[in-house]
Amino acid sequence: MQSNRTKLQEKLAETGKAVLPILVIVLLLCFTIAPISPSILMTFLIGAVLLIVGMLLFSVGVELSMTQMGERVGTTMTKSKNVFLMIFISFLMGFIITISEPDLQVLAKQVPSIPNLVIILAVAAGVGVFLVMALLRMLFGVALSHMLLVFYALVFGLALLVPGDFLAVAFDSGGVTTGPMTVPFIMALGIGISAIRSDKHAADDSFGLVALCSVGPILAVLLLGMIYHPDQTESVSASIPVIDNTVELWQLFAVEFPTYIKEMAVSLFPIVLFFAIFQAIARDLNKKALIKIAIGLAYTYVGLVLFLTGVNVGFMPAGNYLGQTIAGLPYAWIIIPIGMLIGYFIVLAEPAVFVLTGQVEEMTSGAISAKSMRLSLSVGVAFSIGIAMLRVLTGISIMWFIVPGYGIALLLSFFVPKIFTAIAFDSGGVASGPMTATFLLPFAMGACQVSGGDIITDAFGVIAMVAMTPLITIQIMGVLFRVKENRLHKGILGRRKVGLEAFGDMEIIEL
Repeated sequence: MQSNRTKLQEKLAETGKAVLPILVIVLLLCFTIAPISPSILMTFLIGAVLLIVGMLLFSVGVELSMTQMGERVGTTMTKSKNVFLMIFISFLMGFIITISEPDLQVLAKQVPSIPNLVIILAVAAGVGVFLVMALLRMLFGVALSHMLLVFYALVFGLALLVPGDFLAVAFDSGGVTTGPMTVPFIMALGIGISAIRSDKHAADDSFGLVALCSVGPILAVLLLGMIYHPDQTESVSASIPVIDNTVELWQLFAVEFPTYIKEMAVSLFPIVLFFAIFQAIARDLNKKALIKIAIGLAYTYVGLVLFLTGVNVGFMPAGNYLGQTIAGLPYAWIIIPIGMLIGYFIVLAEPAVFVLTGQVEEMTSGAISAKSMRLSLSVGVAFSIGIAMLRVLTGISIMWFIVPGYGIALLLSFFVPKIFTAIAFDSGGVASGPMTATFLLPFAMGACQVSGGDIITDAFGVIAMVAMTPLITIQIMGVLFRVKENRLHKGILGRRKVGLEAFGDMEIIEL
């Protein structure tokens, strides 16, 4: 009982540390250069409370349920040694989990010229296919860097054939679809598959599934762009609530709660059904373990309902209004450093970041600490938001950043330890979650609206930038790790040599 209470307190402390800096930054802006109405500020503060409670319940629930489910499926599936069965289950899992991802609905609405159902099914199929690719890579020991090089070459080749207005949305899709539902299950699946391997590369290969699954949605949306030839579309900014009293403030949240209660029930149901069927066939869990998973799913469900209500109702309008206000200042350039500061802290409030950093520390036995991972992610996202704000103010095409950025990331993959490449490309999908979609994207849209830019080409692409920069910063961390390791190795060899020389001298004296 004491252990559970301690763990809950630790997670509450982590959640508070992640969210409080964002609150402080927004409040400082509100009371200095970016005044906002009390109604928006109150919705933001209530949203922050829901976000903290939601993240706390989500992180506890994922540990009890999604992680256990994913590892169990991965281990049982691999033990069967039936490759065709493994391919079928992997595709089915990728397809089902992606349809469950709430952010996919947001992506589908961004492109009115393509039917929502078509986008959802295409993206889900893309994730399913690339989850199979990731599985085969683990089974046959194919280098992740080689696969990424081939697939991203294909991505940029297709990018030349689709309308320019469509590129930002296509690259955003890779980050949007690897969110709080997809990441915990897929990462746990990788750990489960690697757990029954005894070779020295098993731990390295347990990461990289999210990396490949992020490529599938981009390719799927680019292919749809070639088929449908979507024209430039108008986008609607987040609505700014006007509230006169506390009753209206409560009603604002009360109206939205049923929406997310239903949405998350629909999202979780396919995963629960899949695991129930899998368990009915495998029968490898006892009653106690199943009850624990059921409790974890309940925590996950309630946590995501609270989290999504908080960020969508409270954070989205605040982000949009702050973007409009700051971009309307005579010194609009200040939005670049402000955006970087917000980006540095906001990535730590992403639910899936908690899952990734924790699993990295656990799988590497502390060699890659959660603290260093979070620092690398924060630095990467800070740079990406700075570039995104520069694009909003200047209208520079996203391709001028995406192409060299991925080029550097892919080049680094040949010079760093394999595990850092896998973790880096996983981090790209993890960093660009619901906080990015509901605060940073509206922030960019509000700024773009005031500065007279094109929302589709200039504001969209924020998620793509957030998904790209961690690929570079975490691999740079890998370079530093290798340099430090080499120095340590040389130091040990040097001390050993000195010791042997001294031992030799002693023998001579004795003789």
